[in-house]
Amino acid sequence: MYRAVMVDRLEQSKALAGEARLAILGWLAESDRHFGHQATGAPSEIGVCVTLIAEKLEMAQPTVSRHLELLRRAGFLSVNKIGRWSYFRRNEAAIEDYKRWIDEHL
Repeated sequence: MYRAVMVDRLEQSKALAGEARLAILGWLAESDRHFGHQATGAPSEIGVCVTLIAEKLEMAQPTVSRHLELLRRAGFLSVNKIGRWSYFRRNEAAIEDYKRWIDEHL
């Protein structure tokens, strides 16, 4: 059991080891402020489209999709699929759980 939990925590830590991924999490904390121009719906309600995140990062969409997938697999993001589009938002419960774990173990 310990090993399974450690692997999850290690994956979470690895997911946070990138400037772009930290920026994404920061922007999504205030998604309406950073992505309020999203035409398909309020970012705080449906999430933020990958295209807008790629534009803000000034990176190619496939690269941004890889960053988002790492954060999603770590549990820090959830994805909302609407048609062929994917919208991402923070998973606040998972982020708070990780913060508690860090506080307890460092």
